[in-house]
Amino acid sequence: MCSDRSAPPTSVGLRIAAEHRHLAMLRALTETVLLMAEFALDEVTDIQIAVDEIATDLIDAATDGSVIDCEFTYGDGRIEVCLTATATTREVVDETGLGWHVIRTITESATAEVGSYDRLAGGFPMTVAFSRDGTG
Repeated sequence: MCSDRSAPPTSVGLRIAAEHRHLAMLRALTETVLLMAEFALDEVTDIQIAVDEIATDLIDAATDGSVIDCEFTYGDGRIEVCLTATATTREVVDETGLGWHVIRTITESATAEVGSYDRLAGGFPMTVAFSRDGTG
């Protein structure tokens, strides 16, 4: 007899150099993951906007030679996205700005956390995460 428990979530990650020229690869992976997770096309577009906004902010504030890690975890009609980078400043995400307002509007939850200065990395570890339930 088959179990009616949900399948474990699937995680997909990508590490790119913190450079604007790599945003296209991140956009493509975002779309692929969301389509595999069976999100509707309008939801794919919304989540792509959120990922793009966050990644662009992280790239703009990234230390020289740093990377952006992006992880997608999906299952049971829900996606969780986490982006991390090392930033030159603690003020990467303007939580009063239009970009953050858009992110909060198109996601169920969004958080931005900045760690203490990391001497080895030469900056502040930054993590931005959000989740979204799909209707697809």
